[in-house]
Amino acid sequence: MPTDKELVLKVIPMPGDSNANGDIFGGWVMAQVDLAGSVIPARIAKGRIATVAVNQFIFKQAVKIGDLLSFFAEVERIGTTSVTVKVEVYAQRMRQPEQTIKVTEANLTYVAIDMEGKPRPLPKA
Repeated sequence: MPTDKELVLKVIPMPGDSNANGDIFGGWVMAQVDLAGSVIPARIAKGRIATVAVNQFIFKQAVKIGDLLSFFAEVERIGTTSVTVKVEVYAQRMRQPEQTIKVTEANLTYVAIDMEGKPRPLPKA
């Protein structure tokens, strides 16, 4: 697991999150990545943000019921109104606790928005 990125979320997928093959639905993983990816941009924006782009999403390995998923994020770019982050997801296989593998990586962009949902400048650091 990376030491140069921030741990922003940990979660264990449950049977209700699985498909007929016993793997976790990709859409469930995508939703968790979106939540994890928003942590740092929300902190930077100091207010409301919205996901504006999923620039890249790669499923590297299947996620299994009971895996302990750790989501790590880092800022890739800060613009005038937006923040782009990279999220990496690692699974600790509970049937083999010593095995931890990268299962997903993604790149997402979030934009700071005002109360009307319009883009607003990010606050100065």
